[in-house]
Amino acid sequence: MSKIVPMEIIAPKILVIRKHRVMLDKDIAYLYGVKPIALRQQVKRNIDRFPEDFMFQLSKEKVNSLVSQNVIPSLKVLGGYLPYAFTEQGVAMLSSVLRSKRAILVNIQIMRTFVKLKELILTNIEFAQRLKLLESKFIEHDGKIIVIFKTIEKLLEPPHVPEKPKIGFHPNK
Repeated sequence: MSKIVPMEIIAPKILVIRKHRVMLDKDIAYLYGVKPIALRQQVKRNIDRFPEDFMFQLSKEKVNSLVSQNVIPSLKVLGGYLPYAFTEQGVAMLSSVLRSKRAILVNIQIMRTFVKLKELILTNIEFAQRLKLLESKFIEHDGKIIVIFKTIEKLLEPPHVPEKPKIGFHPNK
């Protein structure tokens, strides 16, 4: 089965809001090929399927913040509505309220994209941990190398030879 929407199109539409990876209703509607208002109507008709950890509505302040960060080009794009943000579970639940063939295929691809992003994040965390370990080893080795260089410098300095007393008669003594 060919991908109806490539991950490269979906991934940039996944945002982090309130410490959750979410997609906005307008982006999901676009991918499903429906109008955002139709998607919101279906959600409202089935609101008991969307608890707060599946979907939440953005505040005006958050929308203004998204516009200022160029995540949303302008408030016009939202059509005068505060958008809904759907978590991964909310997107999965949408497949039960939007039953078109396209919605199902797009939903599968969105779920795969969420999984791929999780894998990438875990890989990045492991990489960061390995990098930190290497950094600490280098710091430890740097300290040891500095000690070695200081020791070598001391060895390269000519030895301090105390002045030998002169043999013979010294009238000032």
